[in-house]
Amino acid sequence: MPQDVVTMDKIVALCKRRGFIFPSSEIYGGLGSTYDYGHYGVLLKTNVKNAWWQAMLSREDIVALDSAILQHPRVWEASGHVGGFSDPMVDCRTCKGRFRADHVADLQCPQKPSKCPGEGPDCDLTEARAFNLMFQTHVGPVQDTASVAYLRPETAQGIFINFKNVLQFSRKKPPFGIAQVGKSFRNEITPGNFIFRTREFEQMEMEFFVPPAEAEQWYQHWIEERRTWYTDLGIRPDHLEIRAHAADELSHYSSGTSDVEYLFPIGWSELEGIANRGNFDLTQHAEFSGEKLEYFDQASGERYVPHVIEPAAGADRATLAFLVDSYDEEEVDGETRTVLRLHPRLAPVKVAILPLVRKEGQPELAREIHDLLRFAMQTEYDEGGSIGKRYRRQDEIGTPWCVTVDHQSIEDRTVTVRDRDSLTQERIAIDDLPALFGGRLAAPWTTPKLAA
Repeated sequence: MPQDVVTMDKIVALCKRRGFIFPSSEIYGGLGSTYDYGHYGVLLKTNVKNAWWQAMLSREDIVALDSAILQHPRVWEASGHVGGFSDPMVDCRTCKGRFRADHVADLQCPQKPSKCPGEGPDCDLTEARAFNLMFQTHVGPVQDTASVAYLRPETAQGIFINFKNVLQFSRKKPPFGIAQVGKSFRNEITPGNFIFRTREFEQMEMEFFVPPAEAEQWYQHWIEERRTWYTDLGIRPDHLEIRAHAADELSHYSSGTSDVEYLFPIGWSELEGIANRGNFDLTQHAEFSGEKLEYFDQASGERYVPHVIEPAAGADRATLAFLVDSYDEEEVDGETRTVLRLHPRLAPVKVAILPLVRKEGQPELAREIHDLLRFAMQTEYDEGGSIGKRYRRQDEIGTPWCVTVDHQSIEDRTVTVRDRDSLTQERIAIDDLPALFGGRLAAPWTTPKLAA
């Protein structure tokens, strides 16, 4: 495998420089592991989420849901989050730092970075204790035990508690799925590595309800489906792997869990988990709520609690993986060109329209082209700076094609279309541009980094 030029530092710098992602509350000194998405970051993450929705809702056996962030506290008692959603935590009495006890060997001592917490000459760690990861809040004007609520730590439970509602209105029967995208919140002890692990994050989860006898085959099906989703969107196959959890890693209710892992600059790390959750969740919520959460098959007369296969992905982690995998550098005319070789479907901007000069009617014609394309795809008009600098800027935000308007364009209504990856340029009639770019966006695409 050829050595990648990408590092996490380069990704962080590019995201800040080009307005993808930057620290939240920066003018106040920031708030640890919270980030704001700028214009291009919003467009990129939205494209990632839309691609996920497309993969889910193009099927006839999946419906959509958007459940509330605040839910009845009993939801989290039934799911086990109130009693068991915790990590082991240690404090350092010297530096007042807090660390996950099971991650200490991978962390740096704040006072002596060459050492791990506990190894420095002045370190004084406490005994490990359980730390619940849920953010607690209060509903209503009075803050007492009766008003306690939680910001949801996952989107899955909102799906389970709506199983009966969806079953009634959707006219679906197992096997079928309920998909949702939304924010979750976990009070992580040691978040880090940019947007890889944060306290506020966005999940893309689907719960697939199946007859118990079909659970294993659907588990294998969704492992392959989710691997293919990443590679179809340009992730290099040799940077992905499926890692099955060992028996001692499995949740008590899971008969099988596999992670889709990606080779980040920080090493192999989880992008998505696919779990065979059995009937644990529906059974728990039925017990705690008193509602029957089962399916009755009128044809066979069989009544059962469906088993659940759960592909759960992070929108932020997926966005980071696509940024990392697309990052590239190459020498062009004696200078280093930084480029994001994003799949055109994911690119924040599909086409940039650039007048060569700001005179001779070129800006006006460029605006006409912008109006011709912008309702069909995300486009950007840019007339500031030299054409070379504008090309480099579009390369860094991953724009696959640039349309340059020059003096010849005024004469014959043709423009130069520049390809981001090959750097080839061709003359195209303005009227042919919508069909050209529409066809390219719909066509299969393979990252040119595979040929490197």
